[in-house]
Amino acid sequence: MEIKKYKNFISQGTSQNKYQIAICHSSRNFNDYISSLEYRFNKKYNRIPNYLISREGKIFQLLENDQYSKIFSEDKLNKNSIVISLENLGWLNKEPLKDYYVNWIGDIYNGKVVDKKWRDYFYWQPYTETQMISLSLVCKKIINEMGLEKEIVGHNTKINGVENFEGIVTRSNFDSVSTDVSPAFDFDYFSKLLNDEQ
Repeated sequence: MEIKKYKNFISQGTSQNKYQIAICHSSRNFNDYISSLEYRFNKKYNRIPNYLISREGKIFQLLENDQYSKIFSEDKLNKNSIVISLENLGWLNKEPLKDYYVNWIGDIYNGKVVDKKWRDYFYWQPYTETQMISLSLVCKKIINEMGLEKEIVGHNTKINGVENFEGIVTRSNFDSVSTDVSPAFDFDYFSKLLNDEQ
């Protein structure tokens, strides 16, 4: 597993007491997402994940494990979490009379979709198998290095008290508005990869 350090992003601080890995997604393609992290708000954008995994399964580390940014609105959640973002367009709209879909900023997507109504949306870009493999590998590495629990919530719906859960969560576990991870995320497959000791 190769993890590439990407640029010198500025964290909001450090925390030695992290007990969660929080999975989210980019809601745009890799290059647009990286550009937004680098250049928004006059290069002072403060919602930086610790890791970003491309659709090809390449792993990029943007912040150290003990660093945090403002992914969540509450500082406590940010200080407790190591955030991994997956390159994924998220929810999609079908263009009328066309054979393609568009995401929230109008990017065209003409691949396979997951068709499932959830949180007022119907179509979702799938996560790739190589992403899932890379995600499991980086989670195992973090768990071993940081002494975290190898537990996972196992679904993407809101849970009361999830901020106290020790292990792997998703951003959508914290509220009923966030759509990451989406219904396209295969929790059973991820759990199998995570618990595979090979």
